[in-house]
Amino acid sequence: MNIAQVAPLYEAVPPPGYGGTERVVSWLTEELVRLGHKVTLFASGDSRSNAKLVAGCAKSLRTSPEVRDYLAPHILMLEQLRKRRREFDVVHFHTDYLHFSLFREWRLNHLTTLHGRLDLPDLVPVYDEFSDIPVVSISRAQRRPLPDANWIGNVYHGLPERSLRFHRAPGKYLAFIGRISPEKRPDRAIEIAVRSGMPLKIAAKVDRSDKDYFENTIKPLLNQPNIDFIGEIGDQQKGDFLGDAAACLAPVDWPEPFGLNMIEAMACGTPTIAFRHGSIPEVIEDGVSGVVVESIEEAVRAVDRVRSMSRAACRDTFEKRFTARRMANDYVMLYERLIEKTTPLRVTNINVPSEIEEESLLEGAA
Repeated sequence: MNIAQVAPLYEAVPPPGYGGTERVVSWLTEELVRLGHKVTLFASGDSRSNAKLVAGCAKSLRTSPEVRDYLAPHILMLEQLRKRRREFDVVHFHTDYLHFSLFREWRLNHLTTLHGRLDLPDLVPVYDEFSDIPVVSISRAQRRPLPDANWIGNVYHGLPERSLRFHRAPGKYLAFIGRISPEKRPDRAIEIAVRSGMPLKIAAKVDRSDKDYFENTIKPLLNQPNIDFIGEIGDQQKGDFLGDAAACLAPVDWPEPFGLNMIEAMACGTPTIAFRHGSIPEVIEDGVSGVVVESIEEAVRAVDRVRSMSRAACRDTFEKRFTARRMANDYVMLYERLIEKTTPLRVTNINVPSEIEEESLLEGAA
């Protein structure tokens, strides 16, 4: 199959530090290449891939201070793709709704994975207007604000099976990894650590948009004993950071679309203590790969509970549900259905599995 993967240009593919969407695009692209498909990756010029790279800009936009208009490079990249669209059997977009109008009129097998939150009121008229555009969710919870979008499948993220080493013995600290922002609630993580008497290590990126929140809310909390702010880390440091922890904390306070940190911890054998929002109950199997809680008090009690959980069972859950191979195979199934057009693709009821939403697509099983 000749496949185009279209990534956002904000980060390189894969990103050197924090970056969710671009990291998933990288894992998917490399796995599709390993499966024998011909893949062209539309991404920033500093990306690294075994696929054929078409550069939408010289460097990722976040690392290019001279770029002030982030929309312009994306429009140029989409025009590159439009001119070459007949080369591909299927085009897989990861650029939200930016391309909807441009590619609606062309005869093209395409689908779009939506990676972000969808509970914003401004999105409703967009997806009402473009109700013919085939889209894929990354959790069933993500769909709830837009039940009438043209959902053709649900594919949970997956990462390469050998990318993070299994750590058999639990560590002696709690880990918070990802992004410093109000919805990720690092303040909750600090409170959980303080109240449970456990050290906390924070490996997190601070975006420009979250700088005031960090300076005014989080930074004053870092002066407490046993709170270690490491900052942003890359893939090379991530395995030991998560694997040497007793538990990963995901004290989110928003409709989490997926949560890569949870399956990264799972791959290391480290359970996650996570608040029940969005995708959390879908990703975390309570009592096996972590503990799902609804309050600070429950989270503090869960710190003792995770110490007795089987880290081998946690890793097994990752291998069964969240590998890149499983993710790629799920997407190939969707690509084939798009190309064949023999099975109705429209899926609107998120609670009832349809013919196309087989167990692997709904549950992330192998």
